Amino acid sequence: MGYRVHVTVNGTPREAEVEARLLLVHFIREVLGLTGTHIGCDTTNCGACTVLLDGRPVKSCTVFAVQADGRDLMTVEGLARDGELHPIQEGFHERHGLQCGFCTPGMMMTAYALLQRTPAPTEEEIRWAIAGNLCRCTGYVNIVEAIRYAAEKLRGAPVTTGRGS
Repeated sequence: MGYRVHVTVNGTPREAEVEARLLLVHFIREVLGLTGTHIGCDTTNCGACTVLLDGRPVKSCTVFAVQADGRDLMTVEGLARDGELHPIQEGFHERHGLQCGFCTPGMMMTAYALLQRTPAPTEEEIRWAIAGNLCRCTGYVNIVEAIRYAAEKLRGAPVTTGRGS
């Protein structure tokens, strides 16, 4: 038996019929065709599948698609607007916050949620926020710098973080 799921994804209403056991990550990738959300461990350990559900980060590999019914969903595809990178995306580029890039979408969504509630986070707050997202390339220094860059840019402050500053 299928269930009709209605969600607003990156500002656009979407609906589809799904099986009750379909995980949100598979709904996003296979039903909605948004492949920016990655499937990592399937056990909530790595955070590669992190998306925002009603503005809160969730690991979409342990949420059923039917649990998202009637809710607001934001994926990494929702960050850029009108062809312009979001400051978080720009920060990851400018501060080399990605290595292989597999964890990057989940890191960016976690960073987005952090900066929504804490516009000027300390390094410790950034590290706590991304503690549930694993980078197997061990690139946390640059990820933290990328998030600090985005925080400064979003506040309209001169960007002072990073190498040589």
